[in-house]
Amino acid sequence: MIAKLKHFIQSHTQESSPEDKVKHLNLAAATLLLEVVYADEHLSSSEAALLPAMLVNTLHISADEASELINEAKLSRHNATSLFEFTTEINSQFSVEDKQKLLLAMWKLAYADGELSQYEDQIIRRTADLLYLKHSELIQMRNIAMEIR
Repeated sequence: MIAKLKHFIQSHTQESSPEDKVKHLNLAAATLLLEVVYADEHLSSSEAALLPAMLVNTLHISADEASELINEAKLSRHNATSLFEFTTEINSQFSVEDKQKLLLAMWKLAYADGELSQYEDQIIRRTADLLYLKHSELIQMRNIAMEIR
């Protein structure tokens, strides 16, 4: 426990290169998307197929980078204690429009299997609160996701 705390403090106090900052930001976003995918404890084939595309479109990365990012995000998600550590990173670097795109991607993943579980809904709503998005923005992104499916 103390070793993890030391590592956390060191990683946040050391100077980071711009590439490292982008990597941490992308990892935070990917982990939030994974939270939605695993919220109902069932990974459907439609969610698994949609996740890389959501990363490519939302983060503007290649398909190979998305695949690698998913693997890293699985580890990050497993070691996480809360959504706050990921939303803090996103709040520091994402614009409101970028946050809305991320929230839209979360809604699309939640509806990918044809139904919205209460756990998916709860994670998305909690994330929107932590990203300081208005309730109207949350509903607007949900409605867009529902229209697209």
